[in-house]
Amino acid sequence: MPQDLPPKYGQIVDLLLKEGYLTEKQIDYAMRVASKLEVGRPLLDILKELDYVTDEQVSEILRKNRVSMRIGSLLVELGYLKEKELQSAFDIQSSQSLKKKIGEILVEHNFIKESTFIEILSLQLGFLHVEPEFSAIDSDLFAMASSRWYDEHPCLPIRKEGENVVVVFIDPLDEKELSAARRIFGNHLLPAIANRSALLETIKRLQKKVLAGESIKVDDKTTVGIVNALIMAAVRDKASDIHIEPLSDRLRVRFRQDGVLLLHKDFPLDLAAPITSRIKIMCEVDITEKRRHQGGRLQFDQAGEQLDIRASFFVTIYGEKIVLRILNRQGQLFGLDEIGMAPNILERFKEDALDLPSGVVLITGPTGSGKTSTVYSCINYLNNPQTSIITAEEPVEYVIDGISQCSINPKIQLTFEETLRHIVRQDPDVIVIGEIRDNYSAEVAVQAALTGHKVLTTFHTEDSIGGLIRLLNMGIEAFLISSTVVSVVAQRLMRRVCPACKIPFQPTTADLHHVGYKNFDQVLGARFFEGRGCSQCRHTGYKGRVAVFELLVLDEQVRNAIIERKTSHEIRRISLASSGLVTLQEHGIARAANGETTLAEVRRCLPRLYAPRPLPEIRRALGE
Repeated sequence: MPQDLPPKYGQIVDLLLKEGYLTEKQIDYAMRVASKLEVGRPLLDILKELDYVTDEQVSEILRKNRVSMRIGSLLVELGYLKEKELQSAFDIQSSQSLKKKIGEILVEHNFIKESTFIEILSLQLGFLHVEPEFSAIDSDLFAMASSRWYDEHPCLPIRKEGENVVVVFIDPLDEKELSAARRIFGNHLLPAIANRSALLETIKRLQKKVLAGESIKVDDKTTVGIVNALIMAAVRDKASDIHIEPLSDRLRVRFRQDGVLLLHKDFPLDLAAPITSRIKIMCEVDITEKRRHQGGRLQFDQAGEQLDIRASFFVTIYGEKIVLRILNRQGQLFGLDEIGMAPNILERFKEDALDLPSGVVLITGPTGSGKTSTVYSCINYLNNPQTSIITAEEPVEYVIDGISQCSINPKIQLTFEETLRHIVRQDPDVIVIGEIRDNYSAEVAVQAALTGHKVLTTFHTEDSIGGLIRLLNMGIEAFLISSTVVSVVAQRLMRRVCPACKIPFQPTTADLHHVGYKNFDQVLGARFFEGRGCSQCRHTGYKGRVAVFELLVLDEQVRNAIIERKTSHEIRRISLASSGLVTLQEHGIARAANGETTLAEVRRCLPRLYAPRPLPEIRRALGE
């Protein structure tokens, strides 16, 4: 097949046709079948399903013609990538000053997992999969090329097999690299594939051995610079967490941005120990203790502003994994009207929860769902000169003028139990408990509400009904829950569609089925969008986040259901019917129908515990 002519049906299908495995008539029929499908599928999949061709024949044709394969098109044709994802990868490649291979870009930007990429090249195309080990490399073969040559051509000769030399590549389909290797190691090459970071790390180690036999030395100044640069990069990229993870071959750093972990940078494994020690010194924890988990906090000066960072050191088989959570970022404190509650939910939350003189208000959701921001928005709403507000938090994340905030510090015996015992003696109107974490804190919250206080607290549960059930399971009497809890707010954060590259999106029937709908009549009036991917959103299609809420107000029927210890399913049914409950999934669907997020995010982030109502009905309930 001439290289300058584009494939008519695709690389693989054209080869199968050329080799006589398929006929034009079979391909035409398969294309007619494809045109009638609501969900797009690769032509090759349909040909297999029609029994026109087998997996064995595909593998045979791939291995026979692998030199002429273009990896991006191959991944699309095999169904591992979508055409628009490949185009996004090409856009990234063209925008970079230092051109990277398309395979590297696909892996680095999470279009495809590296393990999947390697598996396709090894199993489908028959390349040997090798994990290069430092001790197993033939040093004489390695010495055939200069250190500078390996910088320009990241491949590695492993061993000889007869007349052949096994050479490991990141992408063994790259003809340029293959030609460069043949000029050094001869024409009898057996190309193999390896994990990119493992290959590069092994090359670096061998280069050091050849040059001086010395390991990397990092002085304090260099380590300080690396740690400071990581924190500043995380703040710049608006990351909530920094994950520093030692692996078998490298130190991986990832940032959690918009709720999703993205690779920031890989460091040589030699840097793990000095970076860990530096962060431990900043946190004032024991730098000699490497066998037990530890936790700490540090203050970091960013452009004259003090950032509060919480650190966790977790012992793994490869060393200590560090997670740094960045707190006290500017612009994080929202007004209650700004957090994203729908009009009806917001009005009811104010009137039937926050404006009541006493009672427990629970804010629930998993870690990273925005509970703390909502609690502080409530505090802001309640804060006035006539109200005494006192908090017990671990730690204090946002400082608010006019309220008394206590930061728990177990190191000096300033525990939750000790603080909660004294807090009710401070004549508060509103008590804020950072988190209900055990029976004691739950009982304090309930007892405080019984004595006329308003209590705000957070809880880790899946939805609003789950918060009530968990209180029951913690041993709090049903009649106490019924008489003290006034409302439960469940929430999640979903990624927002990037405004710079958003385009209209027409969902398929399958997309609707995934969120609980049977047909398009149930989403009348919806305008769905998706992000194509651009430089502003790092080619993810998302930028920023949007909150969804589920508000349960305990009316008489819900209180009776709790006292009767009905199941969560029954309480949810009663709440939908009597208290105007809109589920997390329903609010998420409404957000997606307004073009703020996507149906894929609704499916990824939100629990599906009850079939959603039609969109017009949801919008009426939300007041939109």
